[in-house]
Amino acid sequence: MTDLLPPPSDGFEVSAEVLVIGSGAAGMIAALTAHERGREVIVLEADAVPSGSTALSAGLIPAPGTRVQREAGIEDNAELFAQDIMDKAKGKNDPDLVAALAGGAAEVIDWLTDNYDLPFSVVSDFSYPGHSRRRMHGLPSRAGRELVDRLRATLEAQGIPIVTERRVEQLHASEDGKVVGVTSVLPDGSTEQIGCDALILACNGFGGNREMVGRYMPEIEDAIYFGHTGNRGDAIRWGEALGAATDHLGAYQGHGNVAHPHGILISWAVITEGGVQVNIEGKRFWNEMQGYSEAARAVLAQPEGIAWAIFDDRIAGIARQFADFQDAEAQGAILTADTIAELAGKCRLPVDALETTMAGIGQGEDPFGRSFDADKALKAPYCAVRVTGTLFHTQGGLDVTPDARVKRNGGGVFDNLYAVGGAATGVSGTGDYGYLSGNGLLAAVVLGRKAGLNA
Repeated sequence: MTDLLPPPSDGFEVSAEVLVIGSGAAGMIAALTAHERGREVIVLEADAVPSGSTALSAGLIPAPGTRVQREAGIEDNAELFAQDIMDKAKGKNDPDLVAALAGGAAEVIDWLTDNYDLPFSVVSDFSYPGHSRRRMHGLPSRAGRELVDRLRATLEAQGIPIVTERRVEQLHASEDGKVVGVTSVLPDGSTEQIGCDALILACNGFGGNREMVGRYMPEIEDAIYFGHTGNRGDAIRWGEALGAATDHLGAYQGHGNVAHPHGILISWAVITEGGVQVNIEGKRFWNEMQGYSEAARAVLAQPEGIAWAIFDDRIAGIARQFADFQDAEAQGAILTADTIAELAGKCRLPVDALETTMAGIGQGEDPFGRSFDADKALKAPYCAVRVTGTLFHTQGGLDVTPDARVKRNGGGVFDNLYAVGGAATGVSGTGDYGYLSGNGLLAAVVLGRKAGLNA
């Protein structure tokens, strides 16, 4: 099947001024913004209910200088945030795009809070690696599912149609490369042709396409994919057919703290607050403070690709603000014990090795270079959860300008084509090491807002 078709000779069955493909956070924010600007908008969604990778995340958006951050007594600014992003990716990202995302995040949070009553608050009781300030904003449940549901309800209240069970298979373009519409497939196999003046690609990346994952990031191709299976690389495929530029296709976000076999994300707070990871031999194996993205490969390199995250009851109390952690407790994934020996027995880890490992934490120079805070030393009762490394989402994609316009190969941009969120090149550099916590939703909400303003 060809990815690109000419305009239909008898015209389109339906048309909209702005057409959005995908109803995750990026697509819905783009649609809401364009609607505010007086544009007629249609959102197409392949699933029966809006979900996407947003619903699988913790729903946390990093933003400096928001009103709620100031009210929490946290001083922050876009320049500090941009430097944190650049430092994490070792400068291997686009500084103009970094500046645009760092500078645009607060406006999006304040806009959603003030205009649509989304009750964001700052995660103020622990810090994420690489962030020099506490700037993670989330909704009460600290779950991406709530973010998706509230955005969907907002679009419905504004009368913006989200047409579900419509998977877009092909784009229509004129001879000069201008996109004029799409062909979507309905559940019964029939097709529908929809015209548009502007097209916003919000259909994420290619984590669900194993062939593309193997081609661009072979080091993670055997990992469990924790993203949305509908992320098949459609935006990249269409873009390449149009002659669009791509960048950093080997970049991705991994996560090395997903409860296994339960498949539940465990907040990295269990590590940053003083917890550690050990392998099935009861030994630590890396500096956990490098970040949860790098943790995926570190954990998968261990025997059986398994690790145990070990923390204590104090840390569990912090993690319970996340709905995912509550689910993990309800399903019995979190084990507890009054002694390390008892914990070793429950985890089926070598008792002597685990006791030696835990006794050495914070004693002298750490063999992996990690610094431990004395006031966060682990104390009974202890907790543990069996985890593995996963691929969350890809960070490379269509190369875009800071206002979300898709670039052409050889220079210039497409007049009416935009890519946002995972469909666009992110700011995480070239691999897994450059992912700063929240980069995914940062690109989703800020580029979504910019695309909606410009489309």
